Amino acid sequence: MTADQPGADVAPTTGGTQETGTTAATAGGTAAPGGTAAVGDAGARHAWAGLPWLVRTAVLWSACLVVIVAGLYLLGRIAVLLAPLAIALAATIFLTALLDPVLLRLRRLRLPAALAALLTVLLLLGILVGVGALVWNLTASQFDQLSQQLTQGLDRSRDFVTSTLPVSEAQLDKLIDQAREGLSGSSPDPVSGARTASEVVGSALLALVLLFFLLKDGRSMWHWTLSRMAGPNRPLVAEAGRNGWQTLGAYSRGTMIIAAIDAIGIGLALVVLRVPLALPLALITFLGGFVPIIGATVAGAVAVLVALAANGPTTALLTLAAVVAVQQIEGNLLEPLVMKRQVRLHPAVILVAVTAGTLIAGIAGAFVSVPITAVLWRVVDTVQRRRSTSQVPAAG
Repeated sequence: MTADQPGADVAPTTGGTQETGTTAATAGGTAAPGGTAAVGDAGARHAWAGLPWLVRTAVLWSACLVVIVAGLYLLGRIAVLLAPLAIALAATIFLTALLDPVLLRLRRLRLPAALAALLTVLLLLGILVGVGALVWNLTASQFDQLSQQLTQGLDRSRDFVTSTLPVSEAQLDKLIDQAREGLSGSSPDPVSGARTASEVVGSALLALVLLFFLLKDGRSMWHWTLSRMAGPNRPLVAEAGRNGWQTLGAYSRGTMIIAAIDAIGIGLALVVLRVPLALPLALITFLGGFVPIIGATVAGAVAVLVALAANGPTTALLTLAAVVAVQQIEGNLLEPLVMKRQVRLHPAVILVAVTAGTLIAGIAGAFVSVPITAVLWRVVDTVQRRRSTSQVPAAG
């Protein structure tokens, strides 16, 4: 018994040691990579936690910003590749939001959806054709007179520049020749011009057809889209879409009203100052009003240049004063009254949006960048407000 007791004591100890070693070896053989990965993950988390909170916040926001900018740039490049289709879709959505109140008034008269949509499109065509014919009839007779006034005005401007600035006539002639060569070199050839004209006509026709169908079936399309969505996010999508559409409609109608007021004010000033082609310049001012800040500046500069070339520096200065006065009244008085608070954007945001849209898609991008930004901001704001409201009871 004495001899067996150590054996009894040793055997379990030895077996336990071997089993433990086998288990350790097995565990070490199978878990070594996982253990290394876990150690690596723990080291990465420790290194991330060791960074200052400001650095971590900057990294996260920078990554999100890079993803958003890359996505927007990709969408912009696709829109540029499909430029005629993209322009037609943008014009259709903008015109649909603009003409939606007209459609609703016709629908309240118990008109069918197709007839109300057709009458709305015909009203738009009548306004466009009527304005174009009016502008042509009132300004066609002024082109010959304008050419003579421009020649005299350019001579006066030439004398004014050479007498007040340290520029000789030879240097001025050289600059003018270089500008003419640049314009002639950048002018498109007949083939590309015909292609561009065909694309413009095709985009216009496509926009009119799409406008009719969106006015006729737009609401049913939206309800069909919502009916295919299930879950708790459906009310949120419905509210965000409704607010975004209301923002687009308010922006389009407000912009049109402000642009019309600018055009009327500057047009009346040009008529009083007897600047030629006052109506076409007013029309340019109206179109420039759809590109906030930059469009009004460019349109005013064109009016001042025409006044300078036709009637001299005094009329040009008076035109500049009239343009600045009208734009100040519009920016400080009319815009807060016409535009709703949820539509207004900060001027810095508008400048960035217009610049980005111009760099991505040219003139068309400048026109659509601000309404897209306003709608996106309204949708994001709606989502944030809805989520914060839903989280208040849970927190309480």
